[in-house]
Amino acid sequence: MSKMTIHGAEYTIRKVFSDDFVFTIPLYQRAYSWTTEQSEDLLQDLLRAMDSDEESIDEIPPYFLGSIVLIKGEEPNSQIIDGQQRLTTLTMLLSVLRSLSEAEYVESLTAFLCEQGNIITGTPKRYRLRLRERDAKFFQKHIQNEGGLESLKKMKDMPLPPSQKNIRDNTLGFIRELQGFPPNKLMKLTQFIINRCYLIIVAVSTSDLDSAYRVFSVLNSRGLDLSYQDILKAEIISAILPEQQEEYSVIWEDIESNLLDQENFECLFSDLRMIYSRKPLRKGVIEEFHQYVYPGSGLTPQQFIDDVLKRYAQALNYIIKANYPSTYPKAKEINKMFKWLNQLDFQNWIPPTLHYFFHNWSQSDQMLRFLTDLERLVVSFVVCRVPHYRRIDRYCEILQAMYDGKDLYAPNSPLQLKMGEREEFLKKLDGDIYQGPLCRYILLRLDEKLSEGKASYDYETITVEHVLPQRPAPDSEWMDTFPVKEIRDKYVHRLGNLVLLSQGKNMRAENYDFDVKKRRYFTTKDGISPFVLTTQVLRYREWIPAIVDQRQRDLIGALRSLWSL
Repeated sequence: MSKMTIHGAEYTIRKVFSDDFVFTIPLYQRAYSWTTEQSEDLLQDLLRAMDSDEESIDEIPPYFLGSIVLIKGEEPNSQIIDGQQRLTTLTMLLSVLRSLSEAEYVESLTAFLCEQGNIITGTPKRYRLRLRERDAKFFQKHIQNEGGLESLKKMKDMPLPPSQKNIRDNTLGFIRELQGFPPNKLMKLTQFIINRCYLIIVAVSTSDLDSAYRVFSVLNSRGLDLSYQDILKAEIISAILPEQQEEYSVIWEDIESNLLDQENFECLFSDLRMIYSRKPLRKGVIEEFHQYVYPGSGLTPQQFIDDVLKRYAQALNYIIKANYPSTYPKAKEINKMFKWLNQLDFQNWIPPTLHYFFHNWSQSDQMLRFLTDLERLVVSFVVCRVPHYRRIDRYCEILQAMYDGKDLYAPNSPLQLKMGEREEFLKKLDGDIYQGPLCRYILLRLDEKLSEGKASYDYETITVEHVLPQRPAPDSEWMDTFPVKEIRDKYVHRLGNLVLLSQGKNMRAENYDFDVKKRRYFTTKDGISPFVLTTQVLRYREWIPAIVDQRQRDLIGALRSLWSL
């Protein structure tokens, strides 16, 4: 068994960026991901901490930048387990301070970024921090080398991979913030960072790579900022032959960068666990991923990356971006369904959709049929407030039905609504829909149905409004047409009394009498409404219970048709 020791101590930045450490970032670590928000927060924290009445740097209270965790023995070589975001950002900040400092200080600052070679001692030139292979040369050229920032400035609007874009944007942000500082304040900031800022370094000494990965996993379980995919990447990449590890690490990162964000990539591993197990989660995500997906399914690490991760990620990309290829029939309708579904149910519907897409992506007619029936099921779950655990059970049943090769469109399929579920769904739709979930969603689906699919919507600006107000004024005409509170309560929150507006709510306008409300509130400056639902209301000369009743029947009929109820 390999011997392991753990040692922790505090170090000034002067000591951190010295010959005592040569930092490298292992393959299993994620790319540099701090945005300008985090880098600006760091700089402002440093400036506030430095802003002291004390004249001497040595008298300013020390400032702690947190802790980092390394795999490190007696030699300087140090693999970063946790802390690469801070070390990378501090390197960028020191590079900017070097570029803005007077010439006599440049060499001294360069020493914190790069260890100069020494022919006498046989020490080669080496950078204090080496990023992952994909970003290392970019970082050396534009950040660590003298004069590199000039070339970085010329790349201001150039498209770059996400990690390099973050490096560029954060560095240029530091330049914008600091370039107006007088030389004495720049020097004070530099001295403060180098001499009065501290990191706690936890160094784990271990003689074999397996132990290093175990440390990585344990630290993740103790709450460090490492996610499912970080742990699984470490395990899967480490199981590949050393000469292929860099290749597959690049493939893995390409897959990750093609998705919209880190959260989507992390969710993919939970989705795969559910797809392969076809059961609700009973233990931890990683434990069940091991049991059902890798290595439990018998895949080699290369097979998992090439045949599972890459292909399912591509399918997920189509779903969350709603960009099913236009070269296939029904692509427009399929992408529209993806857009609707992406507004629903915390995306618990994704695993069965992902699996169906994975196996049927070229069959556009089948894809559209599946998505249409799935949306009806998901909307009914939300409207009828079906408990979360029952929803998950149902999605697992759909996955199991796919696995067993059953007909998903048979009446007894878990994809289809049972008779009792249809009746409950219709009852909720015909009730006080405004007070339930998905009111705006249902109205938008209705509006699209009535426009025969021709309408498109800017979801962020659309609001739901009542025709009969929720709180009509005592002297308004509403009290004549709906004189009894029980009658007002019967109609006010139902579909027949609701319209869509492309503007924010106006508390004063909502109590206008009907004719004034139509002219001032329900139309645009051109005297029309962009919504079919609202245009229908503009036709009426009065708003009375009989009209609301008829409109209610018409809209429920449209929903019956839309969702085949």
